[in-house]
This record gives sequence, C-alpha cells and structure tokens, in this order.
Amino acid sequence: MSRPPTFVPPSCAHARPLRTVRGPFAVLDAVPSGPVKGTALLLPGYTGSKEDFIAMLEPLTAAGYRVVAVDGRGQYETSGPSDQESYARRELALDVLAQAEAVGEGRRVHLLGHSLGGQIARAAVLEDAAPFRTLTLMSSGPAEVTPEQRQKIKLLSDALGVMDMDQVWQAMRALDPPEDAGDPWRGDRDDLRRRWLRHNPAQLLATGRQLSTEPDRVGELAALHPPLPVHVLSGERDDTWPVPLLDAMAERLGAHRTRIGGAEHSPNTDEPEETAAAVAAFWDAHPVDA
Repeated sequence: MSRPPTFVPPSCAHARPLRTVRGPFAVLDAVPSGPVKGTALLLPGYTGSKEDFIAMLEPLTAAGYRVVAVDGRGQYETSGPSDQESYARRELALDVLAQAEAVGEGRRVHLLGHSLGGQIARAAVLEDAAPFRTLTLMSSGPAEVTPEQRQKIKLLSDALGVMDMDQVWQAMRALDPPEDAGDPWRGDRDDLRRRWLRHNPAQLLATGRQLSTEPDRVGELAALHPPLPVHVLSGERDDTWPVPLLDAMAERLGAHRTRIGGAEHSPNTDEPEETAAAVAAFWDAHPVDA
C-alpha cells in the first residue's frame, strides 16, 4: 500500500468530479500558474488512490504540466458496482480512454500508471493508443506479480470473503512491522483507514486476481505502429516485480529507463521530487504537439 504523506492537496490542485461518457471519477486536478506544456493522466495502484501522487503535483505543475490524478471505479472516492465482472481489465481500460478524452479536450495526453495502474494503462493503450502521447510504467511489470505477492493477494482475498472491510483493516494493521508504528508516514493513520474503508471489495477481489494472472503483453506494446514512447520507471528495489525484470522489460520495449535511488515499490511517495523530475524530463522530450 502506498502511503502518501498527506491527503490534503497542494494549492495548485483541487478535488473535483471528472465527468466522462462512462460516468464520473474523483480526481485531483493540478494546474500550472503559467503556460501549460501538456496534460497528464495518473493512475494509482492496487489499494491506492489519487492521493498517492499528491507529493508530485507541485513539482510537476512547476515544470509546466497539468496533472490529473484519478480514482478508478471502485477506488476510494469513485463509486463502483458490487459485481466483480464490472472490473474486468477491458472495462477499466475503457474507463481510462474516457478519462483521457475528458481531460485531453482534443489533444493527446501523457499517461502514467503505478503498479496495477500501469497494467491498466497498458491495456488502455493497446485498446486505442491514439489519445496518448507517452506511456510511463511506474513500478509496473510485464506480467503477474511475484509468488510472494500472489500469496499476499490470496490471503487478502480470502479475508475479504469472510470479514468486513474494517475487520480486514485491523488484521492488516496487526501484521505491520513493529518499526512502522512510530513512523508518522506509516503508522495507524486515520486517513489511510478511511481510504481503505471506501474501496469496493469487488474491485479489490477482481484486480487482485488480475495482478496474480496478468499475461505478458510486452510484445503487443512493442509492436504498436506508430510506436508510442514508453518510460519504465522504478525504485532501486522492488518486491512486486524484481528490478532486473523491469530492466529486461524496458529493453524489450526500447523504452527510456529510470531507477530512483532510495525508492522501493512506490517512488511516487518514497522520493517524489526526484520521481517528478524524471517524469517531467521524459515528457519534455516528447512534446504533446510533436
């Protein structure tokens, strides 16, 4: 679970509903004070939310980008149906295409997805790459997660079958490492609990299964014509997809590759300033109007 330092957006951003042809989505919409180079759509990971990008919003807007971080259907402040079929990968990809249409206003957008969000972003691009200028896969691998992570997802899914969301939260907190208790970014924070309680269990069950069974679609992405510039970004360590696996994926894609020193699976919260700088530099190299 990504743990943002705060759930309070900076002054450059405001929370609002994004109206799309597939319904409303809760977003943080951050706008530069000066000229806008382009618009970016940011997708959070499993159990995450738009707030996972909150520490990147100011540096990205300072670099000249409008940034829209979104809660997908069933995530935090975006409602979703209670049937798991509604969270099929293609359904989530079509949501992203609708979001891109709504924020792009006729121009291509930069697309970034963290972890699960990266695999959803990839599915959206493979559905229709036309709305996008670039794709950044942040800590998001080529196929299913590691066996250890699959086991954790299974434990969570089993718990969701017999407990309510609050009971599952308490069980997860009991398993936190003892050293996390004294860390204000990782302790028993009520904002993280509130976010967890508002997730739709059907979304967690469906997307958890997807993370555990995702096929390798790197070849499809590499075969896009015209090609889409891709950026593979990660921390220097990752227990969800090993860093050498991400290196190999970047090579297969001919992608730009960035490792963020001092970061693990969530460079967006571990090292947000350095991560934002790397992301903005990649976007700068691929202007929206080019």
